[in-house]
Amino acid sequence: MRAILTTALGALVAFSAWADDKEKVALDKLSKAVVDAVKARFPKAELVSATKETEDKKTTYEVTIKDGKTTIDVDVTAEGVITGMEKEIAVVDLPKEVAATVTKEHPKSKAVKAEEVIQVKDGKEKLAYYEVTVEEGDKRIEVEVLPDGKLKPAEKKEEKKDKQ
Repeated sequence: MRAILTTALGALVAFSAWADDKEKVALDKLSKAVVDAVKARFPKAELVSATKETEDKKTTYEVTIKDGKTTIDVDVTAEGVITGMEKEIAVVDLPKEVAATVTKEHPKSKAVKAEEVIQVKDGKEKLAYYEVTVEEGDKRIEVEVLPDGKLKPAEKKEEKKDKQ
């Protein structure tokens, strides 16, 4: 029994070290640079919530906004540079090629959420891919599809290993 508990505890510690270390941030605690960047790009938007993440000694913020009826997650550096965003769109507004790929990959599922994932480099926005959440039974699965309808290649993620 003790061995099982020790193994489970070790797995939990390893998982928590690997999991995203996002912490909620009150909107009034965001720096002026972060708020100004979001408001400059989305002047009529309402800031809804924010999280902070530090990775490799670099701090970034994800600021969720409501721009009209659209929800957008805006990624901003601590210095106030927008690096990306995820813009919610209606599932019916997905391009035909993207919807066809999702249906082909998950024929027994129902798409329940869709987002355009936009990368920002040197102030220029570029649609990188679509993120579609599907429900299959009691599971939710995210499917990433390029604008041309091909599946987005899986990224290699470096897992943070427990230092023992």
